Amino acid sequence: MFFDAEGWLQAEVARDFAEREGNAFLLGNGTNKPKGLLAYTLSTDPDGTRDFGKLQKVHSGEAGKFDGDDLISLVYALKRGYRSNASWMMSGLTVAACRLLKDDQNNYLWQPGLQAGQPSTLLGYGIVENEDMPDVAVDANAVLFGDFRRAYTIVDRIGTRVLRDPYTNKPNVGFYTTKRVGGMLTDSQAVKVLTLSA
Repeated sequence: MFFDAEGWLQAEVARDFAEREGNAFLLGNGTNKPKGLLAYTLSTDPDGTRDFGKLQKVHSGEAGKFDGDDLISLVYALKRGYRSNASWMMSGLTVAACRLLKDDQNNYLWQPGLQAGQPSTLLGYGIVENEDMPDVAVDANAVLFGDFRRAYTIVDRIGTRVLRDPYTNKPNVGFYTTKRVGGMLTDSQAVKVLTLSA
């Protein structure tokens, strides 16, 4: 029986690289990895007065908690031109907290997708679930809202390079894999952060 070890290794490496890249694009410190979106300086200053490279944060008003009013404030902190392609980004536990939010008529703010392929929405905007996002906690930057394509640019050198080495560790064969990616904030007005603090 023939087993394609190199093909299996490439699939495993691609999965591992995808997880690491996702984490770096959100939380990376910029040293031997991209500087992630949440690694940039946060400021409460509005768009007209905030320096480029700083993201606007909106405080929830209560430590470790948020409500529907906070989410609406976050939506309208984003300029109208960015809202047409905007979506939410949060962890699974934060999504669970959002699913429990109700309006004054006791209707859930969360609207499940009713058709195949249609995403669930929150206040009319799609949701991206990202497990690298901070969970609901005191002072956590638990919710992002914005047009992520305009906010952050990813540069990816196509493909993963695999070097097969049958000589160094005979009789074993070694594989060395590399991939080059980069990312940076390109429009600091295109995304807003909800910080769960007073």
